[in-house]
Amino acid sequence: MRRYDVARAGSGLLLALTLLAGCARGPDVDASGLALRRVVIYRNGVAYFERRGLIDADQVTFRVRKEKVGDFLATLAVIEAGGSSVRSASFPVEVDDGSGEDEGPDELGPEVTPPPKDKGAAAGEKRRDDEHEKVKLTLDGREHDLVVGYVAETPVWRPSYRLVMGSGGAQGAAPRADSKQAHLQAWGIVQNLSGEDWKGVKLSLVAGAPLAFQATLDQAAIPPRPVVSDQGEVIASVPTSETTLATEAAPPPPPPVAPAPAAPGDDGEGYAFADEAEPQMEKKEDGRLRSARRATVATAPAAKPMPKLSDRDEARAAGQHAGPQLKRSAAAQAPPPMVMNPSPPRNMSALAAVAMEAGTTRYDIPFPVDIPDKSATMVLLLARQVPGESIFLFAPDGGVPASSSHPFRVARFTNDTKGLLERGPIAVFENGAFLGQGMVEPLPPGATTTVPFALERGLAVDTTREENAEGARLAKIEGGALEIERDWVTHTKYAVRNGGDLAARTLVKHPRLHGTRLHAPPKGTEDNVGTGSALVPIDVPRRGTAVLDVDERRLFRQQIDWLDQLADDAVQGYLKDPRADAAVAKQLGQAWDIRGKLRPAIDERDRILAEQQRLEQQSHELRQNLRAIEKNKTADELRRDLTDRLAKASARLDEITKRVIVLEMQINEQQIRFRDLTNEIKLLAPLAPVRAAP
Repeated sequence: MRRYDVARAGSGLLLALTLLAGCARGPDVDASGLALRRVVIYRNGVAYFERRGLIDADQVTFRVRKEKVGDFLATLAVIEAGGSSVRSASFPVEVDDGSGEDEGPDELGPEVTPPPKDKGAAAGEKRRDDEHEKVKLTLDGREHDLVVGYVAETPVWRPSYRLVMGSGGAQGAAPRADSKQAHLQAWGIVQNLSGEDWKGVKLSLVAGAPLAFQATLDQAAIPPRPVVSDQGEVIASVPTSETTLATEAAPPPPPPVAPAPAAPGDDGEGYAFADEAEPQMEKKEDGRLRSARRATVATAPAAKPMPKLSDRDEARAAGQHAGPQLKRSAAAQAPPPMVMNPSPPRNMSALAAVAMEAGTTRYDIPFPVDIPDKSATMVLLLARQVPGESIFLFAPDGGVPASSSHPFRVARFTNDTKGLLERGPIAVFENGAFLGQGMVEPLPPGATTTVPFALERGLAVDTTREENAEGARLAKIEGGALEIERDWVTHTKYAVRNGGDLAARTLVKHPRLHGTRLHAPPKGTEDNVGTGSALVPIDVPRRGTAVLDVDERRLFRQQIDWLDQLADDAVQGYLKDPRADAAVAKQLGQAWDIRGKLRPAIDERDRILAEQQRLEQQSHELRQNLRAIEKNKTADELRRDLTDRLAKASARLDEITKRVIVLEMQINEQQIRFRDLTNEIKLLAPLAPVRAAP
C-alpha cells in the first residue's frame, strides 16, 4: 500500500513538473543572434528595447507574443550599420474561414511557402502559435550589423526617496542646529516581466510618459467603401496639377569617428558588466524544490576612477530637528551620542547620469545591469546635498481629522538637481532615527516641496475670518459720471499656540479665495496660483502665541456722487499719486477748488434747513398750547412764556429763510461751474493698485 502511494505520488509530481514545463511563458520577443543590449523604461507602461548582433543570413525571424505583435510592428526600427538594408517584414494574419482550423500560410510574403505538416506537428505548432507569432525581416545580402529597436508593454519604474535632515557635518558627528541642508537619495525600482533575463543591459529610466497607444497592425482591417455606379459622367473641368520646385540636396554627414578599443570586460560602449544574479533553489514544506529569484540591488564596480569631491564628509551627515520639541528630561537634554544615518555612496560614479531630452528627464545607469526574469532591481539614481529643513505645516486634511487644529511635521527641501523627481514615497531620517514617511508629488528642477510625515500635537491653531470694504480709488470719469474702485477685504487670522520649549517655524497653507490678491503678505510667502493656495510663514515663540493675518482683497466698482466723502478720498489719492495723468490732475484740481466751496455751503444749507424744520414744528406746538390756555385767567405767566418762545422761534425762522436764499444762490452758481468742469474730465483707465512687497 505504501509503495503504491509512493509510486502514485511520484507519478503525480512528474505530471505536475511536465505541465509546468509545458506552460512556461517564454520571452515576449525573441530573435536568434540579436542579444538584448539596451532597455529604456518610461512611466506609462511601455519600454524601449534595443537588440544588436552580427547576422550572416538573408533574413531574421522574431518570435513575438501574439498580443504584442501590434506594438512591435508599430514601433519597429532597424538600423543597418554594415551598409545593406532591410527589404520587408512579413507576419501571419489570422483568418477565420469558418472551419475552426487555420489553414492559411504562416506569413504573408512571396518568397516563403510553408512546407506540408503532419497532424501532430500541426497541432503542436498551432499551440505555439496561440502564444507567439513569427515576424521575418528579409535582408539585402548576408552579412549584417543590425540594431533593432521596438516598444513593448512593461511595468512602470517606480521611484523611492530617502531624506536625511540636517546632514551638514561629518558622519557620526553631532548635527548643527542651524543646518538647513539635507541629504537626498533617489532610487528607481525596476521589474522585469518580459519572459527573459536581462543580462548586461544598458538601463535608462525616463521621468516622463510619452504618448503610446495599442496598435493593431497585425490584424486585417477592410473598411467599408462607397459604391460608385458608372453612369458615364463627363468631367466638367480639367483638374490643376501640383508642382514642387527642385531643391538642392543636403550635404552628407561627416564620417563617424572610430571608437577607442574597449577595455577587457567592457561591452564596447564604456560600461563594465556586473555579475549575473543566479537563481537559488529553496525547499518547500513538502520537500519539493522550487526556483526562487530575489530582488537585487544593482551596484557599480569600483574599477573606474572616482571624481573627487570638495568635501567628502559633506556627503555623509547626521541631522537634528529644527522645530519645537516638548520638554525633556535631564538625560534627554544631554549632548546626543554619535549616530549613523543612511550614508551616501562612496563611489560617486555609480550615480545615474541625468539628462534632459525634449522636456523629459532621463536617468542613465552608468554600468550594465542584470535583472533576471520575474524579479526586481533597485538602482541608485542620485545622492546629493540639497537645501532642506524640518519645519511645521498647518494644512487641514479631511482624512486626518486632528489636522484641523494641529499642524504636520514636514520635510521641506528644494530639488537642486538637473532633472524631474517623479511622484513616489519618501522616508525621512533625522539624528539617526526614522521620523516617518510621506509622498513626493512630481517636482521639477528648482522647485521646492513640503512633505508631511507626522502630526505635531504640541502646536494648536485657531482660525477666524472677517470681511469689510476698504479704500477708494478713481476708476472712471466720463460724461460727468464718477466711478471708484474699492477693495472687498477678507481677513483670515490664524492664532498659533506653541506648547514646546523651542520656537516653531510654521507654514500655514492658506486656501486662496478666487479672484483675490494677497495684500502685504509676510516675507517669504509663496503664492502658488496653480494649486489655489499660499504658503505663509509665521514664527511662534516658545510657550507663546503668534497671530497671522492673511489679507486678501478683491476689487469691485461702484458709481458714486461727486460730493460723497468716498469721492473726495479717491480724488485726493489720485492727486497725490505721482503716476497720475497731469492734464486730468489739473482739471480735477480746478474742480476740487470749487467743490471746496460748494460742499461747505451745501452742508450749511442742510444744517439750517434741518433747524428750520425743527423750529417750525416747535412754533406749531407753541401756537396749539396758546390756544389751549386762551380762556384760562390763571395762566397769564405761562401765556407770557409761550409767547416769548414763539417770538424767538419766529425771529430765528426769518433769519434762516434769508440765509437759505443766499446759500441757494451760491450753491446754484457753484454747481453750474462744478458741473461744467467735471463734464470735461475724461479718465478711462484706473491706476493699478499699489501692491505691497512681501
